[in-house]
This record gives sequence, structure tokens and C-alpha cells, in this order.
Amino acid sequence: MLSRLKRLVAYALTPLLLLSFAGLSSAKEASGGSPEGWGLLNLPIGVSSLSRNSYELHMILLWVCVGIGVVVFGIMFYSMIAHRKSKGHEPATFHESAKVELLWTIIPVIILIVLAAPATTYLVERYDTDEADMDIKITGYQWKWQYEYLGEGVQFMSELTTPESAIYGDTPKSEFYLSEVSEPLVLPVGKKIRFLVTSKDVIHSWWVIDLGVKKDAIPGFVNETWVRIDEPGVYRGFCTELCGKGHAFMPVVVNAVPEDEYNSWLADKKVAVAAERELAKKVFTLDELMAQGEEAYNRSCAACHMANGEGIPGAFPALKDSSVALGSVKTHLDVVVNGVAGTGMQAFGGQLSEVDLAAIITYERNAWGNDTKDIVQPVDVLKFKQGQ
Repeated sequence: MLSRLKRLVAYALTPLLLLSFAGLSSAKEASGGSPEGWGLLNLPIGVSSLSRNSYELHMILLWVCVGIGVVVFGIMFYSMIAHRKSKGHEPATFHESAKVELLWTIIPVIILIVLAAPATTYLVERYDTDEADMDIKITGYQWKWQYEYLGEGVQFMSELTTPESAIYGDTPKSEFYLSEVSEPLVLPVGKKIRFLVTSKDVIHSWWVIDLGVKKDAIPGFVNETWVRIDEPGVYRGFCTELCGKGHAFMPVVVNAVPEDEYNSWLADKKVAVAAERELAKKVFTLDELMAQGEEAYNRSCAACHMANGEGIPGAFPALKDSSVALGSVKTHLDVVVNGVAGTGMQAFGGQLSEVDLAAIITYERNAWGNDTKDIVQPVDVLKFKQGQ
């Protein structure tokens, strides 16, 4: 009897101990004395009002649950020990009690009403996207993010840069394995930033836990959320919606900087955009297009069609010796720029620059032994987009 009671006590106390460790973890983290590993037991406090409110609400609920657990298990253990049969107690014969029924109905209702106050306050704040200082459009693609600074004329893709050799174990993994990107989202601290989140293919979800932001990107819909970042730093997140074979390779990196540094970055970015437009007028040689095409292909196309152009049988077609890469240039342009409806082939016309598109098409038509000697210039891509 005693050994059975000990096991019951151990099973009952285990979740309470875990909850207590979680609360202790948060206290240590807030004081700056958190030993390595403690932070894994609880939510991070984060660097925005949204993340702090989520943390505070979580801790309120945590300790309410701990209190309820202590009271319920305390009464249960007291009843089992103080009124056990070995002390001569006989079991009660009643089957119901109106007082007890009222107590365990009214008390939870009161607890829920009390908890509704902070929860409602936080929810109202979270959904208040009015009076934002700037707007960022976030578009999810398989498997990358596109960021557009509305009203600024700046737009770019952010893609995973972890090499395939590290993913497949051929080379060592870096410190930021699977969470390093070609270009982070750069944001100023202290500004209210509204995010307009959507998708071009399947459902994605943009999530950065330190910012307290998680919003689904749904094709055909635009979801709104916002953040005001309080501290400069680099904050990392991921797509949290199972969006296909490359789901694990779709990280988010946010670089929060002081306002003057952000303004300088934005000015440089606008200069780079203007230079890119001018570059689209240049006539490139085959060698130049092949060099740039290989880099752009490996960045944007190799995940599906493989670096050797042989594709993934049953999923993504090969480009080596394919009818598209060896057929007419106009058909090839149409496939790359507009995609193929009903398949996994995306429309890259809005994702990549004319220079990258021309380089990729030229590379696909002359790599892996295809050797068509065809050259596609950026101006050819621009004319195709314009219907010329």
C-alpha cells in the first residue's frame, strides 16, 4: 500500500515539478544568471511588447495552473492519507453534493473571467495595426521569402544559404546551420512596422519568436500583423507550416538596427536597385551569363531540379536533355517566367531580376551537355514580360 502510494505521489508531482522548473527558468533568465539549458524550459521574453505580453500571459496562466494543481492534488492526497481504510475510516455513501457541484462550477468560471481581462487586453493590442510607421509585404514561396518595402521601391528574395554539402553531411555544419539567408529583413528599432503577409503557392507561416510574431501566409489572402522592436540585434525564425519537401529550408532572419543605420541601408539598397535596372540594359557574353547563371540556378532552382540538372524522379523533371531546355527559347522563357499551372513549377518572373532570369535560362540551355549555344539577354526577358 505504501509503495503504491509513493509511486502515485511521484507520478502526480512530476508535471508540477516541471512547471516549477519552467518558472524558475524565467526568473533566472530575467536576472541574467540563467545557466545553459534553462532557457529551453520556458518561452523567451523577447524584444517587443508583443513578445513580452505573450510571456507575461503565459506566466500568469502557468502559475494559476500550478496553484490549481497544488490545491487539487493537496486535497486528494490529504483525503487518501487522512481517511484511509487502515485508520478505520469507512467510505461515504453519498453519490452527489449540490455544494460541491456548485463550487467546482463557479470557481473555474471566476478564474476564467479573471484571466479574460489580461488576455483580451493583449489580443486587442496584437491586432491593432493602425498608425504604422512603415509597411512590409511578406510573400511566401516554396521555399523562400520575398520582402517588399511598400512605397520605397525596394524588393528582394531571402533564401537559405546553407550549402547542400553541409545539409547532406559532406562538410561541417556552421554555427547558423539552416538559419542563414542570402539577405535578411532589415528593420529599424523603435518604429511600428506593419507586416502584410501572403503566399504565392501553398500555406506558409512567418514566425520569429523573439519578436512575438507568427502569421500564416495564405494564397489569395493578405493577413496583417505588426511589431515594434526595442533592441537592435539579429533575430531568427522559420516557416512553421508544413509547406512541402523544402519546409526545413525556409528560415527567417531579421536584422534590427538603429534608425540612422536603417536609413543608410535603405539608401544604399535604392542605389543597388537602380544599378540593377541599368544592368538589365547590358549585353552579356556567354561566359558571363554562364557564371552568373550557375550561381543563380544553384540558389533558386537546384532544390528541385538538382545541381546536376537531373531533377527528382516522380517529383521534379530533369532539365538535362529536356525538351524545355533544348526546345524553343520562347517556350523556355514562358516556363521560367510564368511557371506551369498545376505543377510545382513556380512563376519566377516576380521573384528574380531580368539579369538572373536571363542567366539561368542561358545556363540551363548550355549546361550538363545541353550545349545549344543559345544566349538569352536581360532585354529579351524584359520584352517577353511586356508581351513583345
